[in-house]
Amino acid sequence: MPTTRAAFLVDGFNLYHSLKRASRALGGTGTRWLDLSSFYRSFLSQIGGNAQLESVTYFSALAEHLESLKPDVTQRHKDYLECLRATGVDIQLAHFKKKSVVCPDCAKRITRHEEKETDVAIAITLIELLLEDRCDAVVLITGDSDLAPAIRSARRLFPEKLVCCCFPFDRVSEELRAIATRHFKIGSDQYARHQFADPFLVNSKRAVSKPPRW
Repeated sequence: MPTTRAAFLVDGFNLYHSLKRASRALGGTGTRWLDLSSFYRSFLSQIGGNAQLESVTYFSALAEHLESLKPDVTQRHKDYLECLRATGVDIQLAHFKKKSVVCPDCAKRITRHEEKETDVAIAITLIELLLEDRCDAVVLITGDSDLAPAIRSARRLFPEKLVCCCFPFDRVSEELRAIATRHFKIGSDQYARHQFADPFLVNSKRAVSKPPRW
């Protein structure tokens, strides 16, 4: 049987908020120290076709604007990224941009920060993977319907490829469910079964500890 090369594209913040909800659903059990490579290998049987893990790409941004409210938030994220890289995960970082908006409560103009470029980066990577024939199946880990146009284009341009959606716990998009070749849903207990060791040894040299409450 031919092997199905599977590439996973992870919407980092979509997954992060799902992990926080999963921890609450599990009575406080930490789930954010997630070993993505191990976790997504557990989904290969659902893809079928003798699937093997070809790559995992994690898309996110460093929330440096939160440092004044949450000290060390950036360093915690960087430590986690270091663990991901050590297990072969490719990291693509976008950025946050300031945006002036009107507060719905007080009607005053306030500044907020929005994550920028992540959806575009995921969409471009999706098409590049298929165009360069680097995989036979792409699995998008997200519940964000903003990626629907990219999925439609991918399925139209590459009908022989599988474009699947893996919905994080408590984050399902009916639109993505309808247009994906296949779709899967993650349970909160699945996160808990695929956590990094604490501490996690990076490159046999540095021990990285799991942040408190993660």
